Amino acid sequence: MGWRGEAVGGRDAFAAEVARVQASGALGQAGRLRELFDYLAARGADAPPASQAEIADSVFGQPDTEGDDATARVYVHRLRKRLEDFYAAHGEGPGGAKLALPPGTYALRLAQPPAADDAGPPPAPRYARRWPYALGFAAALALAALAGRYLPGGDAPPPNAFWQPFLDSDRPIVIVVGDYYLFGEIDPIRPEQSRLIRDFRVDSPTDLASLQEAEPARYGQAEDVGLTYLPLTTAFALRHVVPVLARGGREVRVIAASELEPDTAREANIVYLGLISGMGLLEDTTFAGSGFAVGDSYDELIDRPSRRTYMSEEARRLASPVFYRDYGYLARFEAPGGSLVAVVAGARETALRGLAPISTGRDLPDRIEDLADGDASFEALFQITGQQGADLSEKLLIARKRR
Repeated sequence: MGWRGEAVGGRDAFAAEVARVQASGALGQAGRLRELFDYLAARGADAPPASQAEIADSVFGQPDTEGDDATARVYVHRLRKRLEDFYAAHGEGPGGAKLALPPGTYALRLAQPPAADDAGPPPAPRYARRWPYALGFAAALALAALAGRYLPGGDAPPPNAFWQPFLDSDRPIVIVVGDYYLFGEIDPIRPEQSRLIRDFRVDSPTDLASLQEAEPARYGQAEDVGLTYLPLTTAFALRHVVPVLARGGREVRVIAASELEPDTAREANIVYLGLISGMGLLEDTTFAGSGFAVGDSYDELIDRPSRRTYMSEEARRLASPVFYRDYGYLARFEAPGGSLVAVVAGARETALRGLAPISTGRDLPDRIEDLADGDASFEALFQITGQQGADLSEKLLIARKRR
């Protein structure tokens, strides 16, 4: 599919797609994501790409931003994913037209199928050299070995009211764990100094190949090395949740969030374990009916009714012996297709470590027990006090029905 501006795709086609996306409500009626889309749309399909500083000034009211701006980068990434989700759900416009943000470009473009005389696809990226070093996290390797397989049942604590509906249902159970794509940066002169990189803009080999073409100076030495990683605490959460769901020999499948397909979400009951930043397709499904919104950096949850922000402190204080606060999100609801969904997620790893045993405990907090004992869709926010990765105490802040 080629990227075509107004001269080729036509102003009418571009304007029609802009209006279709706006009318769908996929970006909301207000908010920064909608404002970013409207700003880029108003610039037109032939406008030069905006800079991060221009976006920060015009959309987020940050006129003093210079150089690399994390807020602009995060919102552009989220807008790109939201547009992909829109077209996956609603299909392309007339003639295959669709709006997109090409990787590495802060500009809204109209994409249409290439004409018959267009050049063929770009050459495939180099994958001749492979990463010479193994990822040294035993938990990540063990979880990768489990992906796609079924876990046997065994001795387990009795299910509490939170998990009982999953065992009562005839639908299969799929546990989705939040994963993150890694690529290698190869130093041709000093290969021993090569490194693995997690880049917020690069979530797949396809993203990497696009950026290698668009920004060769920055990504010319990057290579797909066939690696994703899982937060270490995901293994801890699996150890608590799997025995409960696999009682009586019930089969439980474990997959990575990057492997989750819409068909799976329609046919199975879904349990998400991981960090909020790794939810992938489940993010929009989860927070569409939530009283919370995910903040700019994914380290924060914003309570819509009170407009209060709950920001994890783990990243800033993990290396020192001081106490810090992290936040865990627990939810259970029915998705539009009828699937039951449970979410056990942390802003950071300390929260996930503290929340997993709470979710499977014999005695749930009273407010959650009351909400979970039935078919109600509900959600809860926990504050986890940590110190250098250890969860020291937990406090329930909010427990309520979802919309």
